[in-house]
Amino acid sequence: MTPTDDPAVRYFDAIKAALSGLEIFMRDDRSPLYRHGIVAKIAAEYISRLERSFACWRNRLGFMETFKISRAESGFPVYQNVLELENDRKTAAQRLASIPPSGELREEMADFILRHKEFPEALQRSMAERLYLEDVKDGVTFSPFILAQTAKVSANPKSMRPYYLVHWGSFDGSANLPMIYMATVEDSSEAMIEQLVDRNGKLNEKIDIPLPVDGLLNPDLAHRFDDFTEKNSAYSLSPLTIATNLDKDFPDLHPKQLRRLVLGPFYSAGITEHNSAVAEVLSKVRKAENAWLLTWTIQEVYSKAEKPGRKGLWSSEPASEEFFINTDDLEAARQGVSSYEKHALIPHEAYQALYAAGEAEKIFGGYKVHILSKGQVISDV
Repeated sequence: MTPTDDPAVRYFDAIKAALSGLEIFMRDDRSPLYRHGIVAKIAAEYISRLERSFACWRNRLGFMETFKISRAESGFPVYQNVLELENDRKTAAQRLASIPPSGELREEMADFILRHKEFPEALQRSMAERLYLEDVKDGVTFSPFILAQTAKVSANPKSMRPYYLVHWGSFDGSANLPMIYMATVEDSSEAMIEQLVDRNGKLNEKIDIPLPVDGLLNPDLAHRFDDFTEKNSAYSLSPLTIATNLDKDFPDLHPKQLRRLVLGPFYSAGITEHNSAVAEVLSKVRKAENAWLLTWTIQEVYSKAEKPGRKGLWSSEPASEEFFINTDDLEAARQGVSSYEKHALIPHEAYQALYAAGEAEKIFGGYKVHILSKGQVISDV
């Protein structure tokens, strides 16, 4: 069996090409996320984590033969692989201590070949495991849940409150989809207003904030915020539900915008099975490394107004957000969002095949299509 006939090799080559193309797109000044430079930069960090995970999974096949993907749904690895990668990261140092150093293994392999005139498969597996564990231990991969970071701090001169751009990541265990969350949150806690906002409603220049900051910037709420995001990041929860829960659970935090980027589904010829029309055309693409299609969705919910809090003698109510849901768009209402964008990235050769087969219009209806060609991404086709 040649390498290109091996389904695992074809899959890893295809996903590597897709994620590299997505990173090119994110850094392109025509990318819709590039309009908000920091958003594109944050997304690129998570894509880089995902690329590192796939590199580790590929190395793992050198000594472990099990690797499963969600062939009929997301096209991404099943959640068990993500959990195993995380577990291996935690135990890597301990396991490495029991495997001889690389130099010693190479000497043993050379000696084995000279003496036995055959390939030392057991030593090769040990070498593959050592390289994998070194990569996992030192690498930043896409974990089942990636804790929040504060990437930006500013002040709202109207409300006289500081606000934060916070992001976190999650790999959904049911849908087998990697997701990136970003939230813009105002903070009305007195201690943070006093520290961060000056009399003119601007950010206090005397306070040095070494961004990015791990966790929510407010230290009194940081642990609770981590707990909240971990419990409220499932794909089955709509952005509206997550934003509403955040608004209710934290009286001092006011979510003004929540954005979710859902990566996938991913389609790869001869491997994934979730769209027969796509699969049939991609199977006819001449070069296996170009026979793929990556889709992603950007969902956004934002607050159209803040209902002021009420303090009474017998009862009181905290301020609450009124989130806008576009009920004129049935799909936006179904997703629980103010707006959404569906994107597709495809190599030029594969797009030509879909177009020639008369499938392009049907498959890409409602999508913004981006074509990867010679290391560049062409949009608005």
